[in-house]
Amino acid sequence: MPVSTDRQNLVLAEAGIEGPVVFEEQAGTSSRLHPLERPKFGELLTYARPGDTVHISEMLRLVRGTGHILDVLDVLHRDQVALRIHDGAFSAMDLTARHPRTGELLSTVKFMVQTLAAAGELQRDLQRELTYDGLRAAEAKGNKGGRRPAVPAGKTDAVRTAYLEGRSIAALARDHRVSRGAIRTAVADLLPDHTAAEEDAPVPELSVVLDMPGKVADFLRVADLEPAERVALDQGVAVRRGQGYTLRVTAVPAVHRQLLARCQPLDGGPGAPAVPAQCKARREYENRVSTLAPTGP
Repeated sequence: MPVSTDRQNLVLAEAGIEGPVVFEEQAGTSSRLHPLERPKFGELLTYARPGDTVHISEMLRLVRGTGHILDVLDVLHRDQVALRIHDGAFSAMDLTARHPRTGELLSTVKFMVQTLAAAGELQRDLQRELTYDGLRAAEAKGNKGGRRPAVPAGKTDAVRTAYLEGRSIAALARDHRVSRGAIRTAVADLLPDHTAAEEDAPVPELSVVLDMPGKVADFLRVADLEPAERVALDQGVAVRRGQGYTLRVTAVPAVHRQLLARCQPLDGGPGAPAVPAQCKARREYENRVSTLAPTGP
């Protein structure tokens, strides 16, 4: 499933740009790649002519670090291409302002770029630290995180019998330490509002717990994910493994496969040689995902 760009497209559409030529990176392109190494941004620079303007919804959609921003500004200045940011902290700044005699980026602009970029990096780092600390605190209290499991196959009959005898869904959920939704799934055909049409509906996928290597999890935490993928990652439980850790992720098989697709850049690519440890971690996760049953039609 490709990363959604709906919000970015809306920002650019509201800007009223006439006859835009759109360059959009393929899903799975690493956000850690230097912008000048990204295929679509390279195509954009080849296409652009002096006097053109590059429009971006937010600066951090293109770059992640201070050095990257300054490199992009230098290249655009060299090619006489303007830059317009339409949303976020950088939208109120003229990033192309340069000294009239030296042609260098104004010191005030450079300072603001460095400050805002550093603030963005700090925010991401703090979020990762807080997430990890929260997982450790939950684990210390015995809370494994993630969704509660489905009703075990061996207990389904007992759950259904108890429900028919008048036991409430909430009480059954407490008894079996599962969610109310899991109980409703187990007794779906016994519910008062059950209809014959529901019997023909496809059976929803059940969540599966897989251990994700820490290097894969670290990469995905700063990647652009769909909401379901982000929830699965954020609710994962960190388990220490020597010097590193694994993240125990609970999600339906489809989400596991989407997360695997997101970390494809760890295998390397043009201008981004693979890091052996990251490549090995991705293969370990791929082997675990490959054990999941294929999704039915």
